[in-house]
Amino acid sequence: MGVAEIRMLHWMCGHTRNDKIRNEDIRGKVGVAEIKGKMRENRLRWFGHVQRRPTDALVRRCDYGTEVQSRRGRGRPRKTLEETLRKDLEYFDLTEDMTQNRAQ
Repeated sequence: MGVAEIRMLHWMCGHTRNDKIRNEDIRGKVGVAEIKGKMRENRLRWFGHVQRRPTDALVRRCDYGTEVQSRRGRGRPRKTLEETLRKDLEYFDLTEDMTQNRAQ
């Protein structure tokens, strides 16, 4: 995802990879944040929204860590949403209890 973002930013500025301009310089010139951070921010905003819903809401009853009972394919297992959210919470040093307060 990050590679595609940088390629588009280079293209927007009219530069090629052969110009050897650092990614940070291009990002500063255009004035955009890193897409990885924006995705993390949006995931946590959505998670907080779901956590503030009543416990009987349909979206709260979903289990995000469930595995499909079938033969596992080759390679590394896919990341679950639960794992991704746990890492996002650790990155910002948050707990699930903090999701009840939208300001935090």
